[in-house]
Amino acid sequence: MAAPVQLAAIDAGSNAIRLVIARATSPKHIEILDNERASVRLGHNAFTRHIIGSDTIDRATRAFRQFRDRMDQYNVGAYRAVATAAAREARNHRRLMDRVRRKAGIELEVISGEEEARLVCQAVQWALGDRAQPRVIFDLGGGSLELNFYQRGVLEHRIGLPLGTIRLMETFKLDGAINEDQTERLRHHILALLRSAMPSAPRLTRAVSVACGGNAEALVRLAAGPLMDTIPTINTSLLREQTWRMLALDVPGRMRVYRVRKDRAEVMGIAAIIFTTLAKWLDLRSMLVPGVGVREGILLDLVAEQYSVRITSVEERGRADELLASARWFARRLDYNPQHAEQVTKLALTLFDQLRPIHEMGADLRLVLEIAALLHDVGHFVNRKAHHRHGEYLVRNAEIPGLRGWRQDMVAALVRYHNSKSEPQFDHASYAAMDNLRQRQTRVLTSLLRIAEKLESEHAERIAGVDVQISGRTAIFVIRATDGTRLDLAGLKRKSDMFEKEFRLTAEFRRAQGKEKVA
Repeated sequence: MAAPVQLAAIDAGSNAIRLVIARATSPKHIEILDNERASVRLGHNAFTRHIIGSDTIDRATRAFRQFRDRMDQYNVGAYRAVATAAAREARNHRRLMDRVRRKAGIELEVISGEEEARLVCQAVQWALGDRAQPRVIFDLGGGSLELNFYQRGVLEHRIGLPLGTIRLMETFKLDGAINEDQTERLRHHILALLRSAMPSAPRLTRAVSVACGGNAEALVRLAAGPLMDTIPTINTSLLREQTWRMLALDVPGRMRVYRVRKDRAEVMGIAAIIFTTLAKWLDLRSMLVPGVGVREGILLDLVAEQYSVRITSVEERGRADELLASARWFARRLDYNPQHAEQVTKLALTLFDQLRPIHEMGADLRLVLEIAALLHDVGHFVNRKAHHRHGEYLVRNAEIPGLRGWRQDMVAALVRYHNSKSEPQFDHASYAAMDNLRQRQTRVLTSLLRIAEKLESEHAERIAGVDVQISGRTAIFVIRATDGTRLDLAGLKRKSDMFEKEFRLTAEFRRAQGKEKVA
């Protein structure tokens, strides 16, 4: 059995190149294993001369080789490496991509501003969860400022402006302390671009705003507002007060006073001007700084690929919908309990999806499990006693439109074995009709259906969900139930015998404690 893979995300930004390596043990459990940062400024000359210098390409290639070595140490199985604004604007970005591919074995992808914004916003929404619904998310980088306006959780419109810190530093030649005249010239430039993109600025006094990027994470330490449920905030009034002190310092002075790296000290004053100008323009009093960005967005995409099984073909989706409609039609004829069947189906599918990196089954077998979960109790139509055997007979001998061949045999076998009253045997017609591979797949799917059915054995629909986390050779099932629900953890353990045998993991069952949140 394969273990969950390690994942890696690389963000080749305008100011630095960053790597994060993580391990996902379920769609909701992402454990950060390592973070690396290389101080390579791809944005140098990229916005003024539209070229990445040879020396910069050399240093970037060395950084990518180090990242490749680190990824190999962690046995990374899936990764994505992206480059943003600097590479988009440099005419010779393909030279960088070719060098990185040849020397480091990493495929570097130059992404659009829209894709960059999508990754950032996805990461923010994941980090905030149900704690806050942002009205605006903005991401300040070395080459651009991206503003994403939302209305009731739906993206309303997106604005990308050439207001990155490195772009402004090199365009306005701001390489040290910044005097009052330079500051006013810069503010005027920022406001002119904001007004041209959005002549009528919304007033967001009480709205939730989110700031992303390395500069936001640096400035929140200088102008910290009250925490919002553990998430830091920037107090914009305090930031305005701190900005003048910061601008009066040269780069070594900022490094000394604020204890930051040289590359951050060079641009943090410009970032402060951008943030304070933006805050005044939109009437923002505070900004959430969740500390996520492109890399976390990439990780979420990679996790989704590992744990989801998607039917991409319209034709296949149509066939699947027809099969499910046929199964529900057949179940209604046999007077099934639709609420119980749908709840068991939901739980079985979430177990299938979360454990996919281990069982490695595809969309066709997920559909088989879905049909079997819908039909698992149809044997009650004949008799509650031995309903598992009656259910197998009904499914195997019925004319369910679209269900035939090995799929019909597997669904029938799953119906027979769903409640542990019967174990797979070669003298059972449905099980015997399948080859060795299908028999093994049947046992794996049965093990998931048994746990899902036991979770819903009270027919009360009080289980909100179950999260599976793999820790070593143990699968921990964290059950989210409504208050007052009695969980039969000992019974679940008994029902997991086949799971432990087929997955070669020890099963543990726990009740989620309050609003259990996994980072």
